[in-house]
Amino acid sequence: MRDRRRLLKFGGAAMTLLVSRAGFAAETSILAVRVWPSQDYTRVTLEGRNALKYSHQIVKSPERLVIDLEGAEFNSVIQSLPGKITENDPYIKLIRAGRNRPGLVRLVIELKSEVKPQVFTLDPVGQYGHRLVLDLYPAEPVDPLLALIEKPDPIMAASGEAATPTRPANDTQGSKQASNTPEAATSAPVQNTEPAKPAPNDNKEEVSPADRKHRGGKGQVTRLATIAIDPGHGGEDPGAVGSRGTYEKNVTLAIARRLKAKIDADPLMRAMLTRDGDFFVPLGQRVAKARAVQADLFVSIHADAFIKPDARGSSVFVLSDKGASSTAARWLAQKENAADLVGGVNIGVKDALLARTLLDLSQTATMQDSAKLGRAVLGELGGINQLHKAQVEQAGFAVLKAPDIPSILVETAFISNPEEELRLKDEAYQDKMAEAIMRGIKRYFAKNPPVQRNTVAWAN
Repeated sequence: MRDRRRLLKFGGAAMTLLVSRAGFAAETSILAVRVWPSQDYTRVTLEGRNALKYSHQIVKSPERLVIDLEGAEFNSVIQSLPGKITENDPYIKLIRAGRNRPGLVRLVIELKSEVKPQVFTLDPVGQYGHRLVLDLYPAEPVDPLLALIEKPDPIMAASGEAATPTRPANDTQGSKQASNTPEAATSAPVQNTEPAKPAPNDNKEEVSPADRKHRGGKGQVTRLATIAIDPGHGGEDPGAVGSRGTYEKNVTLAIARRLKAKIDADPLMRAMLTRDGDFFVPLGQRVAKARAVQADLFVSIHADAFIKPDARGSSVFVLSDKGASSTAARWLAQKENAADLVGGVNIGVKDALLARTLLDLSQTATMQDSAKLGRAVLGELGGINQLHKAQVEQAGFAVLKAPDIPSILVETAFISNPEEELRLKDEAYQDKMAEAIMRGIKRYFAKNPPVQRNTVAWAN
């Protein structure tokens, strides 16, 4: 009897051992790894079948970030991570990955300089599973003013002050990993997909060359106008995806860069991009960047999507504090506002000033100016593409909530329409789109010159 008890006890131990081994065999699989380098920060994303358990620490001399993944399988996907680091990554020198001990995978990220990492997890959303995000921010935050081109402000030039700070080199492009990007975007019904007539232009008068150059006649004060251009989506957030595989984030960046070049060519205008590469910028930070450079205008560029391929046309949206102007506008605002969920925001980081900014809707004058800008741009878009709606629409877009900057969101065309997708991919059409937006901006400034700030200079 005693021997039988020992045998049963041994059998139980053996069973426990088998369960334990099965547990190791069922380790969490890493499904994808992605790296998004930029001057603002570098993001490393690990996507798992299940939630990833982790711990991390910074090690000095040399600077390293060590990540331990508990219960993670050391598979070919995670072994590919070191090869995704490029030489021109601003913050990562290299990554080493290996099995530290059974059931624990260790990542060692060797850094080029001191960083302030943000490490957090994201629940599944859209086409993504569980994600572990490593955001490596520089110890000294990037100043948005440095994103402006090296262009003397007429006021500064007249007073002998220094020119605008030099712009940093272009952001490094994110790794192209189409296989790891969602193949489709969520869409919902649009009420009216019939072609609309061009919107009436409320800025009919022609502007003289002198007015275009000086924003007024001889003897009037003038200054450099700053326009914040916001290419929608980016990085982890591809935006809408066309039937031919065109990503909205790539189209918006291409048009935004062309618009920036046209604005910078104007002697009294300059532009900054909220992103100049394939990386994700939270909606609130896009607004904060525009406010940091004291932008006079904010133009967010997108390419719409719909479940039916025949939806077509360009649209312009402004902020509403009284509800959306249509069901379609309400749906679109909800979809665009969900970009933070897809792109991945660290909700543990609180910014009281930003929170107040996004909640401040007591901005009647700014919203009126936004409507004027929207009508001017919509009128120009009607010259190169049919309009989805003949008037500026309104909805609660989070990215338009700067209380002191006239802001518009331009839906350039429906990327879900095969014909318009081809046009959006065409460089010549991208240039026409940028030119139309530029003309709208000029028409707006012809009647609403930039408000003078502290220092002034007289135009010749």
